[in-house]
Amino acid sequence: MSDLPKVLAGKNALVIGGGGVGIGRAITRGLAAAGSAVAVADVDQKRADEAAAEIAAAGAKSLSLTGDVRSREEIDGIVTRAAHELGGLDILATVVGGQLAFVPATPLHETTDEDWDLMFDLNLRYVARAVGAALRIFLAQGGGGTIVSVGSIAGYAGSPMQAAYGAAKAGLASLARSVAAEYSRDGVRMNVVACGPIATPVARAAQTGISEWVPMGRPGESREVADAAVFLASPLSSYITGQSLVVDGGATAVGPFPRPTR
Repeated sequence: MSDLPKVLAGKNALVIGGGGVGIGRAITRGLAAAGSAVAVADVDQKRADEAAAEIAAAGAKSLSLTGDVRSREEIDGIVTRAAHELGGLDILATVVGGQLAFVPATPLHETTDEDWDLMFDLNLRYVARAVGAALRIFLAQGGGGTIVSVGSIAGYAGSPMQAAYGAAKAGLASLARSVAAEYSRDGVRMNVVACGPIATPVARAAQTGISEWVPMGRPGESREVADAAVFLASPLSSYITGQSLVVDGGATAVGPFPRPTR
């Protein structure tokens, strides 16, 4: 783990949805390096176990959980168990999302209801459910809490061949604004890390031509998303809520987004 200031010392965090791989694994490491105890939730038990073991070996308190974020019951169980076994909950990070790993690039007029629903399940609906479960705990504890969700620049501009994905990510940014408007006086903050192209194992194959498109000449690294997430989860961002922090190497400064191949 990196040598970060312990800005989250004494805090308890849950990374839900892909906490054991890619961006989620990097956020798990980052939160632990900043001093937080971390519950890692992933649909794959082995990945969750490995991520939890890694941060435990570096000295952080950890917990491994598994569940399918498409199930309200499993989300509620994960959030409740994380709070119980860690001794409270201060931070929720929601990670899983994307399109091309689950649904191919498709024109809107060919997008099926099933694909549209899957995109909303994996990019917005589960987040709202997890946030609702965390809010109930934050309010019961008193003292507030912070929520950080991994979003996408696809929510800020037209998303050719990925309309459902873009719409869900736009909804995620709106959800953060609604939480800010409703719960700020309860001490709760919610923000989004709006990612550009990030070189995760899943996304790398779809990132041909990135060096020509992105002003910084490369895709981002999962660690760079994690650094932004730790900042938004920490007291360093104590007067920031309902916002989206764009982490995209300058991609939205130039636009438009490239049209993905089918």
